[in-house]
Amino acid sequence: MSGLLYEDVVPGLPQITAGLYRLLTTTEFYVNLKVTAGEILAASLIGGLTGMIAGLSLGGSYFMERAFERYFYYLGPTPKIIFFPLMIMWFGVGSGSKVAMGAVSCFFPVALAVAAGMRRIPPILIRVGESFRANRWQMLTKVHLPAMREPVVNGFRLGFGVALIGVLLAETKLSNQGLGFLVIQNYQRFDMPGMYALLIAIFVIAVAVNAALGRLSRGGRRR
Repeated sequence: MSGLLYEDVVPGLPQITAGLYRLLTTTEFYVNLKVTAGEILAASLIGGLTGMIAGLSLGGSYFMERAFERYFYYLGPTPKIIFFPLMIMWFGVGSGSKVAMGAVSCFFPVALAVAAGMRRIPPILIRVGESFRANRWQMLTKVHLPAMREPVVNGFRLGFGVALIGVLLAETKLSNQGLGFLVIQNYQRFDMPGMYALLIAIFVIAVAVNAALGRLSRGGRRR
């Protein structure tokens, strides 16, 4: 494919392979990987937990569903990068704004997935829990969460993906560390093999994490 295009823009496979080797043998990559991984993990936890709470409220309350769920569908597809200037003002130019960007991106798919999962719980399971006089916490941990494990995990898979995109995009806009910063730095240097090597590494990491979450979902189905 690269032979059909300008080689300085789309380098050949040998150049990309050499760039990938250089990338994986430098400490710079691992230092910046640690920064980005920490930001994505924090964003996924914050966005995922708040999204789960919101989803439980939407799925468990007819009033909440009627009053607020439409706004989740309106805001969910909105490009979150438009909120980045606000996040810089609120959290500064450091990692806080990148975590906030990823958390907001993660929040909506998790909330909507959990709300949908709540509505798919078989009524008989709820009646069984009530017949044993389970309190609210027991209903949540023993009935609701096990019954909607698959949609919750799928929501977290999607949430992780958009959190990763949000963090990397924020790093390309305003940062001096992280994988997004390295991508834009290589682009500005016109180091195309290095840039493509970074993109491949990011893609492989994202696929590996997504596959791990997928195994978690399938494991729940087998049990």
